[in-house]
Amino acid sequence: MTEGPLVAEFVDSISKINAESWNGWTNGNPFVSHAFLNALEQSGCVAAETGWQPYHIILRNSQSGVPVGFMPCYIKSHSFGEYVFDHAWAGAFERAGGNYYPKLQSSVPFTPVTTPRLLAAPGMADQVQSALLNAVQSLVEKTGLSSAHLTFLQKKDAKLAETHGYMVRTDQQFHWQNQNYVDFKDFLDSLSSRKRKQIKKERQIALSTGIEIEQINGADITEGHWDHFFEFYQDTGTRKWGQPYLNRTFFSLINASMAENILLFMCKRDGKYIAGALNFLGPDTLYGRYWGCREEQPCLHFEACYYRAIDYAIANGLSYVEAGAQGPHKLARGYSPVKTYSAHWITNPDFRDAISRFLVIERQEIDADIDYLSARTPFKSK
Repeated sequence: MTEGPLVAEFVDSISKINAESWNGWTNGNPFVSHAFLNALEQSGCVAAETGWQPYHIILRNSQSGVPVGFMPCYIKSHSFGEYVFDHAWAGAFERAGGNYYPKLQSSVPFTPVTTPRLLAAPGMADQVQSALLNAVQSLVEKTGLSSAHLTFLQKKDAKLAETHGYMVRTDQQFHWQNQNYVDFKDFLDSLSSRKRKQIKKERQIALSTGIEIEQINGADITEGHWDHFFEFYQDTGTRKWGQPYLNRTFFSLINASMAENILLFMCKRDGKYIAGALNFLGPDTLYGRYWGCREEQPCLHFEACYYRAIDYAIANGLSYVEAGAQGPHKLARGYSPVKTYSAHWITNPDFRDAISRFLVIERQEIDADIDYLSARTPFKSK
């Protein structure tokens, strides 16, 4: 590749970026795949009208014009759909007379999953990733945006951002890790007797009224399945956050473009679907995303979202199951606390200092909570 300085270009749609080039540097993560992000845009779920204006970065070699780096970014007019909550920051800044919105966000919309975000050509990671971080800072300063927020970053990317003056924020999720289990029984045998009995009982209760669970992947997923699942998704979305973020078109688009990365667990009683769980497949991880139901059944959520996911991961040699944001109740079901990272660039120096002091205390609280929970996992003492 021809040597030369790197220059940043900004585009208002991922459709303007070559899919093969973009996907080459995502390490196979389904949520930063060109198909997933493009489906969000083409369905209208992500757009200026929804408060998510795409503003993706392309980093090019200035002499050859060849792309050497990408970064998914959005100009936000609110803080919904991010799962790293900064509403209090916005309120404080605006009470002090500032305008917190618009802001710049680098994340996967509506998706609390850690992903590679500083996408760099092989052999150029250090140079390109530093240039991407600098491009974000320059964009915020030049356009008058209040801030930039890079949420659910990989730890190494967050640490790199910190060396560029970004403030690092931490939180926690609950993930399951495969310890080379032979099968689900082998996993259960690693738990304390009380927790093992609890899980066995929950699995029995979940299916006790004649419910069957279908496992559907890839080309076997039909539009009919999506019709049912979308009904479940809408019910959960309406109850949890008032208005679901995704529309029906989005699910058709991902089914057409990345069905091999999708796994549905559809729950059926008396020949009718009553609930479903949507998962995405990465190279070594199963990601649980959405759950919904038409009829309540005790423990069915645990079975469809947690135990079936573990079962699938063991059977298919996956190393991890990530079951989404929050949920200390996952601890009793074999999921352990894991730290997540984000990086934040605040332009106003006084506000930046205030946030920096807050983050010191918050990080200490997160560390203490993870230590507390890690000592209370359901696994046998070694």
